[in-house]
Amino acid sequence: MLRIGHLTLENFAIMAPMAGITNLPFRLMVKKLGAGLVTTEMVSAIGLTLAKKKTCDYMRSDPREKPLAVQIFGPSPDVMASAAQVVENAGADLLDINMGCPVKKVVKTGAGASLLRDRRRVAEIVSAVRRVCHIPLTVKIRAGWSPEESVACDLARVVEDCGVDAITVHPRFATQSYSVCADWSLIGQVKDRVKIPVIGNGDIFEPSRALQMMKQTGCDGVMVGRGAIGNPWIFKQILHLAQGLPVPRPDLDERRSLLIEHYQLLSNAMGGKRAARAMRGLLLWYTKGLPHSSRFRGSITQIKDLESLVTTMNNYFSTLKDEET
Repeated sequence: MLRIGHLTLENFAIMAPMAGITNLPFRLMVKKLGAGLVTTEMVSAIGLTLAKKKTCDYMRSDPREKPLAVQIFGPSPDVMASAAQVVENAGADLLDINMGCPVKKVVKTGAGASLLRDRRRVAEIVSAVRRVCHIPLTVKIRAGWSPEESVACDLARVVEDCGVDAITVHPRFATQSYSVCADWSLIGQVKDRVKIPVIGNGDIFEPSRALQMMKQTGCDGVMVGRGAIGNPWIFKQILHLAQGLPVPRPDLDERRSLLIEHYQLLSNAMGGKRAARAMRGLLLWYTKGLPHSSRFRGSITQIKDLESLVTTMNNYFSTLKDEET
C-alpha cells in the first residue's frame, strides 16, 4: 500500500498522465489490470476556470477507476487555485500539479517546465492551491530546466514546505529528449531530502525495472508512463514480481479480448468513428514485437467499426495461433 495524505492506495504502481493516452477508456483498462492510481491527461487550469466543455471533459470519470487523480497545469496562483476547486468539486480523489511538461505551447504560457526556473512562483502556486484544496495534493517535477540548472532537490523542499502530500520526480531535464536515459540517482537524492512520499518516474518498460528503481532510490512508489502504452498488463506484472510470483504474460486470446474491450470503451466514450481512428494508432503499440506485426499494420486502415475490428483481429490472431501449433 501507499499512503498519500489521507488517501491510501491499494499498491505503489501508478499510471502516469499522458496527453492523448490516459483518457477514460485507457484508465479503466489499466485500473482493471492492477494500477493503484490512475491519472487524467494534463488539464488546463485556465480551461477549467472558464468552464470550457472540451477541457472539463478530460475529467469525465467512472466509479470503476477510483481513486482518480487529476493533473492540472497553469501559470498563476489565482488560476491554479480556482482550477483546484473545480477539480475537487468534480469528485477527484487527488490533485496533481504539473511542473515538468516541456512542450513549447505549455512552456510559453509560463506553465509546466517553465516553473522549474522560478522557485518563488512555484511556492506561490503550491501555497495558493493548498489553501483551497482539501484532497491530497501532489506535484510532478523534472530534474530541472537544463543540466546547468539542476533544481529538483531544492524544489522538492520548497513544495514540501508549502504542504504537498507527495512528489513525483522524472529525472530528466526539460531540454533533454527521451534518448537520454533517466538518471534514477536523482530520485534517490530527492528521497533523502524530504519526508513526504517520493514517486519515481522514467524508463520503466519492464516490471523488473520498477523494482530496480525502488531498490536503487528508496522511492515509495513508481509511476509508469510510456511503458504501459500497448502493455497495460505491466501493472499486474509489477505487482506479481513484487510478491515473488511468476510474471504473467498475456496469451494471444487475452490480447485479442483486451483489444476488443478497449475499442468498445473508446466507442462508448467518443463514438464509433473517433474510436476507430484512436484504435488504429493504439494497435501499433499493442502489436509491437509480435510476429508479422508490420504486415498486420497494413490492414488496420480497414478498421472502421467493431465488426471490422473483430474481423481484423480474428484473422491476425488466428494466424499467430496456427503458427504456435
